[in-house]
Amino acid sequence: MARVSNIIREDARWIVDRMGPGLAPLSGKTFVVTGAAGFLCSVLVDTLAELNTRLERPCRVIAVDNYQSAVPDRLEHLKDRKDIVLVQHDVSKPFDAKEPVHYVLHGASVASPTFYRKYPLETIDVNVQGTRQFLELARTHSEVESVVFMSTSEIYGDPTPDMIPTQEDYRGFVSCTGPRACYDESKRLGETLCSTYYRLYKTPVKVIRPFNVYGPGQRLDDKRIMPDLMSAALSKKPLVLLSDGRATRALCYVRDAIWGMLHVTVSKADGEAFNVGNDEQELSMLDVAQRLSKVAAKVMNGPELEVKYEKSEDPHYLSDNPQRRCPNLAKLRGLAGHAPWSPQVMLNEGLERTLRSYLEAAS
Repeated sequence: MARVSNIIREDARWIVDRMGPGLAPLSGKTFVVTGAAGFLCSVLVDTLAELNTRLERPCRVIAVDNYQSAVPDRLEHLKDRKDIVLVQHDVSKPFDAKEPVHYVLHGASVASPTFYRKYPLETIDVNVQGTRQFLELARTHSEVESVVFMSTSEIYGDPTPDMIPTQEDYRGFVSCTGPRACYDESKRLGETLCSTYYRLYKTPVKVIRPFNVYGPGQRLDDKRIMPDLMSAALSKKPLVLLSDGRATRALCYVRDAIWGMLHVTVSKADGEAFNVGNDEQELSMLDVAQRLSKVAAKVMNGPELEVKYEKSEDPHYLSDNPQRRCPNLAKLRGLAGHAPWSPQVMLNEGLERTLRSYLEAAS
C-alpha cells in the first residue's frame, strides 16, 4: 500500500483550516473527481477526506481513475471509508454516477511529456472525449452546482516576452503538429468544449490552468524535471539538467494549487478560466537545481550535490519547450471568498517539504 506522508496530511489540514467557512457549501454534497489517483487530484481527495472530519454532514467523494498513469494504490488508505468510493473507469467512456452529483472535478489526463508522447491518442481521448462525457453528466444532472476542468498552462505555448506574466485572455502560441500537440491542443479543445457547454446550456463550468505544480505525492518516475531532480537528490547523485538551465518557471507548491482549485470550485465564476500558480518567484531551472542541492544537504545532513548538464537521449525532449512560464494571477487573487487566495509556500520551503515527504514514505 502506498503510504501517505504526514506532510500531505498537514497540507490537507492547512487548506481546510485556511478556507474555513468557505467550504461550508460542500456539506452533504456529492463530488465526482476524475484522475483521482493522480498527483493533483489525489491531494484534492485527501483534502476532501480531511474536510469530512469537520463537516456535520460529510460530502461524498466518487474517486474515478483508470490507473494508466497514476499510482494504483495512492488512495488505498481511504478505501474503507464510507464517504469515499474508489471507481476504476476509463473517463473517455460514458460514466453513470448512479446518484445525484453536485460537484464535478475533471482532472484525468496524461500530463508528463514522456508519457503523452508515448500515448498520444489516449491523451487526446481523455482530454476531449473525457471532458465531453463529464460535461454531459453535468448537463443531465440539474443538481450540479459546479464543474471544474483542469486544463494547463501549456495552452499558452511559448508566449512572447510582452505576454509574460501571462494572463487568461492571452490566446497562446502553440504548435498544432509538434510532439507536444497531442496534449496542448487537446487541452485547448477541452476548454472549447467547456465554453460551448456554458454558452449553450449554462453549465456551471470553470477552467483552471495550473502552472508547474510540484510537491509531495508526485511520482518519482514521472519523467518531468522536478521528480527527476528529487529522485537524484534522494539517491545523493548529481542533479542533472537536460538543458542549459536558462529556461525559467514559476513553480507552485501543490498545497497552494489545491487551495486555489477549491477557491474556484465554490465560486460563482461560471464560464471563466483562472490561472493557478505562483507569481512571486520566476526562477531559472539552474537556480532551482542549485536551491535543491542546498536543501538536500540540510535535510539529509550531507554535502551539497553537484549540478550537471547532460543531453537527453530523447530527441524531442526540448521540442516546443517554452523558455519562460509565469502566470498573471490577478484574477484568482481578486476572486471573492472567505480567505483571499495568494501563494504561501515559496520554493525553498516547498522543496524541503517535498524532499522530507519522500524520505518519510521510503522509511
